[in-house]
Amino acid sequence: KLNIGVDTVQHGVEGLTYLLTESSKLMISEVDFQDSIHVLGFSDELNKLLLQLYLDNRKEIRNILGELAPKLPSYHSLEWRLDVQLASRSLRQQIKPAVTIKLHLNQNEDQTAQVLQTDPSTLLHLIQQLEQALGEMKTNHCRRIVRNMK
Repeated sequence: KLNIGVDTVQHGVEGLTYLLTESSKLMISEVDFQDSIHVLGFSDELNKLLLQLYLDNRKEIRNILGELAPKLPSYHSLEWRLDVQLASRSLRQQIKPAVTIKLHLNQNEDQTAQVLQTDPSTLLHLIQQLEQALGEMKTNHCRRIVRNMK
């Protein structure tokens, strides 16, 4: 009926879907949405229709996106133990430390436990890497990215 190719219609629908989902994810304001679609070069009437469509459906889109998001386990508690092997039959004097960690997680109202075991040097390296990642989150670049993700 429209005398338009299938690819053109498909790309138009995908573009509209992307615009509405990303705008709803970020919960952008009316002014920011208008600025975003103004760049696209549509007529003022179409811009108003798109804005109204966004305002009417953004909560519903956020609810649907929330339902589609993967349910990741959350932290509940942590138990740890330090074991040290001081000797064995073949070696009378040796020190072999091991850290055992039991991580309790909640997922969908179920509680699971993961048992991890490592040596102290690997654990220290892991701690250093996590502290470095936390330090990276304090940079201006990461702050801008996180702010735009919300």
